[in-house]
Amino acid sequence: MLRTLILVCVLFSGLCAHAQKPLPKSHAHNDYNHERPLLDAYSFGFTSIEADVFEVNGELFVAHDYEDISVERTLEALYFQPLDSIVRVNHGSVYANSDLPFYLMVDFKSDAHTTYMALAELQKKYAHLFTKLTKTGVEKEGPVTLFISGNRPLGLVNDNPGLAALDGRPDDLGKGIGSHIMPVISVSFRAYSQWNGEGKLPKADRKKISKLIKEAHAEGKKFRFWAIPDNRNSWQQMKKLGVDFINTDKLEEFYRYGTGA
Repeated sequence: MLRTLILVCVLFSGLCAHAQKPLPKSHAHNDYNHERPLLDAYSFGFTSIEADVFEVNGELFVAHDYEDISVERTLEALYFQPLDSIVRVNHGSVYANSDLPFYLMVDFKSDAHTTYMALAELQKKYAHLFTKLTKTGVEKEGPVTLFISGNRPLGLVNDNPGLAALDGRPDDLGKGIGSHIMPVISVSFRAYSQWNGEGKLPKADRKKISKLIKEAHAEGKKFRFWAIPDNRNSWQQMKKLGVDFINTDKLEEFYRYGTGA
């Protein structure tokens, strides 16, 4: 096992450079834009990671725009395969000796139905990685909770949940959708505030946001904003408000903020 661990660390150059203490509330926005998708965020302890995907002929490619698709950048190659190796080395966990859950958010950029069918087929190969769901709850906790954002296949997941959950929206609150099927509520920060990240968040905005987060938490769902100002002051204010996933593109800076470095 030691030889396997050394091999994985060599293959994932620099992966073991940090202590890999997982960071609560960390969400790597558009993670695939970094030099090493998944691995850079993992090396800084991120516990939620985002990948945008397009379905093409039954295969899932990671890209923000269709014209950026390249044959080697598949969801399997960039995320599923390395997560599989990491979990095997860590005896069934993404982070060794940690009870913090790990989330992979897959943002569908192509048709919801065909993209979901491709994802479901791919997940069969890696079923041991993912939390398994039923209509009534969690059948088996896995090291990774995968949830779908973007063009969400709402009916498919609601009617026949399996290895993937859904990213919710504020409009989904109050509809009786279980937190196992919809573990997260996400919305653009700009729908609630035009604050630029300097000074204090306006009191009226803070009141609206607090109310929304409390509604999400009352249903056992976590909360995420996208499009927040990406700086330390903003991160601190999001934390105080109770935001569960703090969106950032600045992996190392957030690592230093989260660890007090």
